[in-house]
Amino acid sequence: MLLSLVCLLSSTNPIYKQLKTIKTMEKKTNNFEELFVKALNFEIPKEKIETIKDKSNNTRPLSYISWAYAWGMFKQIYTDATYRVIKNPETNLPYFSDPDTGIMVYTSITAAGETHEMWLFVMDSSNNAMKLKPYTYQKWNSFSKSFEEKTVKAATMFDINKTLLRCLVKNMAIFGFALNIYNGDDLPEFNLESDNESAPTSAPKRTTRKGMTQSLHSVPQPQPQPQYDRYAGIRQMLSTVNTVSELVKIWNEHRSEVEGNDEIKALFTARKNELSFNAA
Repeated sequence: MLLSLVCLLSSTNPIYKQLKTIKTMEKKTNNFEELFVKALNFEIPKEKIETIKDKSNNTRPLSYISWAYAWGMFKQIYTDATYRVIKNPETNLPYFSDPDTGIMVYTSITAAGETHEMWLFVMDSSNNAMKLKPYTYQKWNSFSKSFEEKTVKAATMFDINKTLLRCLVKNMAIFGFALNIYNGDDLPEFNLESDNESAPTSAPKRTTRKGMTQSLHSVPQPQPQPQYDRYAGIRQMLSTVNTVSELVKIWNEHRSEVEGNDEIKALFTARKNELSFNAA
């Protein structure tokens, strides 16, 4: 019996190897969970966080931290961490490009026995997707009451390199580090000013007896009667909500009512932007 026990504990025994592998995996799992909690609770000083507001004011402000600072702090928690930039196997370049949708970059981090990938698209200062060639699009200007042609410049290696470093920081969030910065990313985005909004048509004209035209808008019109507002309760809740998580809860509870109303969607987006900016 003693001989059997010695054989079982022998390093060459396949059962012994299997048991050792399971024990090692359990140790790695426990270690990762402990480090994840440590990374999640790491408090990043506010002066290290830069909040950039979209020039068009149509999307929520984005927050960033320096990749060098982030990686330095990340390595203090995950001491064995390594990262990799994923290259396009066809071009050996650090990005993937599609002529219709834009440019995407990918990174991968391995730490505490876990490997996770992350991706991020190359964007300009207005959060528009950049491509290898410049392109234009039409945008409604609520001040001039007309459509304007906007141009998105072609991406350069500077833009791609900057996006890669931002992607690396976002990759660290999968391991718990700076995860709070990305809180609210899963909320639906609705532009406050829809690019597809139709331009108003000119006022209809009528011909007077003297052959001169006159705008019908100059003729006094009957005042519309006040109508019942079925969204009054939602408007009230939006004005009193204090956190993004509460806003998400309201959205989920009233999603079926809000889906068909662009005005209420815009109110959700505006409130989300305000809460995210105040929390930064």
